[in-house]
Amino acid sequence: MPNAGSLLLVLAAVFAGAVVPFQAGANAMLGRLIGHPLWATVVSLGVSLALIIPIMIAFRVPMLTPGEALKGPWWIWIGGAAGVIYITAALLLAPKLGAASFIVAVIAGQMAVSILIDHFGLMGFPEKPASVARLVGVALIIGGMVITQLANAMPALASQSR
Repeated sequence: MPNAGSLLLVLAAVFAGAVVPFQAGANAMLGRLIGHPLWATVVSLGVSLALIIPIMIAFRVPMLTPGEALKGPWWIWIGGAAGVIYITAALLLAPKLGAASFIVAVIAGQMAVSILIDHFGLMGFPEKPASVARLVGVALIIGGMVITQLANAMPALASQSR
């Protein structure tokens, strides 16, 4: 049974996940208004920067010393690229798929790759074997994605058959 501390961490993660569909929807509308999804990605990341800098100042986060990030492994730079890929994908795909279908597909992809990262202890994570229970959990998520996508396609298929 999880303790209160781990439950709070899980609830914080659920909250973080709960804001993602709002991000996808807001960014998709931003892309339509601006006229190009890549400009919307730049604006979205600019808003992120404008919000985090005052927070860093308020918490008196020390300045980054030149070269600190260069000491790490090459793959630490993937995070920024992944953010651009995700935001741009949300801008392009969420309006076409809908919020639920887009997010469930994102979660399925996240879970499939997360199992691999955990299993092999990649990117500094501790090794956590891909047990049968964990694989079944991911299979259920992928099954949920398939069902959600099929439910999305049903009305279109029904109208085509008329």
